[in-house]
Amino acid sequence: MADELDALLEALELKDERRTGWVLRGIESPESVAAHTWGVATLCLCYADRADNVDRDRAVSMALVHDLGEARTGDVATRAEDGNQRVDAEEKVARERDAITDLLEPFDRNDEFRSLWQAYEARETPTARFVKDMDLIDNCLQALKYEREERYDETDRNEAFDEYENLDEFFATAAPRLRTPIGERLFEAIKTRYECEIGRECQL
Repeated sequence: MADELDALLEALELKDERRTGWVLRGIESPESVAAHTWGVATLCLCYADRADNVDRDRAVSMALVHDLGEARTGDVATRAEDGNQRVDAEEKVARERDAITDLLEPFDRNDEFRSLWQAYEARETPTARFVKDMDLIDNCLQALKYEREERYDETDRNEAFDEYENLDEFFATAAPRLRTPIGERLFEAIKTRYECEIGRECQL
C-alpha cells in the first residue's frame, strides 16, 4: 500500500504541472497537464461513437494514461517547426516510458496500463489514432478558449513564438498530424471559430 500511495502522490504532480506551450506563449494562468488529460478523456467519451472502429472505454482509459509520465518528466511542448523542438522526440518517448513504467508498477500487475500507453504512442490502431486526434483537438479548443478570454497579450512577443501571430502555432502544430475524419471535422470547426475571434475573414 505504501508503494501505491507514493505513486499516486507523484501522479498528482500533474495537477500542478503547467502545459509548457501555454507558458511559453505567455498565457495567463495556463491549464495543468491534468486539466488537459481531463479534456482529452471527455472528448473521447463524447466522440468515440462518431469514429470508425473505436472502443470508447479503451479510448477513455488510454486518454487517462497518455501523459501520466509527465508527472516525472515534466511537459515538453511540441512545436510546429522541427528546429524549435527542445527535446528530441525519441528521447521524450524514452523518458516517458521509463517514468510511466515506474509510476504504474504498483497497480499494473498484468501490464494492462503500460500497454495502453504503448498503444497510444504506436498509433497502430484506430482507437490510438482517435485518442491522439482528441489530444490535438483539446489543444485547439483550449487555444480558442484563451483567445475568447483574451488570456495573453499579442504585443508581448517572445522568441518562443516569433513566427506565428496570436495562437496560430497551436493550430499549425495540429493540422498535419490529424489522422481521423472526426478529428479533421472538429479541427475545421474550431479553427473557423478561432479565425472569427481574432478578426480574420470567416464563415460560420
